[in-house]
Amino acid sequence: MDSEGSRRTTVRTYRGSTSEARQDQLAVEEPLEIRIEAAAVKSTIAITMRTPGDDVALALGFLVGEGIIRQAEDVLEATTPDAGIVEIVLAETVEFDASELQRNFYTTSSCGVCGKSSLQAVMSCNAPLLPRTSPLIPASVIHALPEKQVDAQQVFSATGGLHATALFDAAGNLLSVCEDVGRHNAFDKAVGHAFLAATLPWSDKLVLLSGRASFELVQKAVMAGLPLLCAVGAPSSLAVETAEQFGMTLLGFVRDRRFNVYSAGWRIEAVEE
Repeated sequence: MDSEGSRRTTVRTYRGSTSEARQDQLAVEEPLEIRIEAAAVKSTIAITMRTPGDDVALALGFLVGEGIIRQAEDVLEATTPDAGIVEIVLAETVEFDASELQRNFYTTSSCGVCGKSSLQAVMSCNAPLLPRTSPLIPASVIHALPEKQVDAQQVFSATGGLHATALFDAAGNLLSVCEDVGRHNAFDKAVGHAFLAATLPWSDKLVLLSGRASFELVQKAVMAGLPLLCAVGAPSSLAVETAEQFGMTLLGFVRDRRFNVYSAGWRIEAVEE
C-alpha cells in the first residue's frame, strides 16, 4: 500500500539461479523549496531533497538549525502554498540576510552541509555552550534505545530506505520519531515539531540517529540545546571536535548493548565495561 513516504514498484528478485517478480516499496525522494518572506521580500533559501510529509516542520527545524529563528514569536506564518513549497513569514524583529543563508546549489538528501558557501557560515550561528546541569543517563538506558527506535520506524519497515531521528526523555521513553531519506531532514523535522510545540530547547532530552553522526547533525543538535546525541554509526572527526567545543555528549556505535563515548562522558552514569 502506498503512503506519502513510500511508493510501490515491481522488482525481480533473484535467489540463486531462479527469479520471481514481486511488489516492493520505495522510499519517496522529492524536492522541497523553502522560501522566506522578510520585510515584504521573498527569497528562496534552500531546495532540499526530502521524503514528503512534515514539510513545515522540516523547514522550521532547518531555520532553527541555522540560527534564524529561536522562538514562536519569530514566525508570523508558515504555509505550503503548493506541493513541494514551504513559505515562512518572519517577524520584523528577526534579523535575516538571505545572501548569507542561500545555498550555492541544492541541498542533497545525504548531506545538508554540501551547499554551504563555507564552513565558517555553518559555525556562525551563535550557538550557546550546553549547560552542565543536564541529567545523568545510565548506560542501561542508552542500550535500550536502538530497539525502541526501530520498532517505531513505520516507513523504514516497509522500504528499508529511510533515516530516523528518535527523541527520548532522560528515562529513555520514546517521545517521537521522524523519518526521511536524508539524515539532516529527519533531524530538522524533529526540531520543527518541537518548535511548533514550544518544547525547545531540548535541555533534558536525548536523540538517537539511525546512521552516522556528521558535523552538521551535531551543529543542529547544539542549536536545539540537546546535551546528548547518540548515533548507531560512527561520528566524523569534525563532529567530535564540534561536540567537544560546545560541551555535548556524543556517542557512537550505539547498538548490540555497546557504545563509544567521544566527548563529555560525565553525562553517562556507570558506563559498563
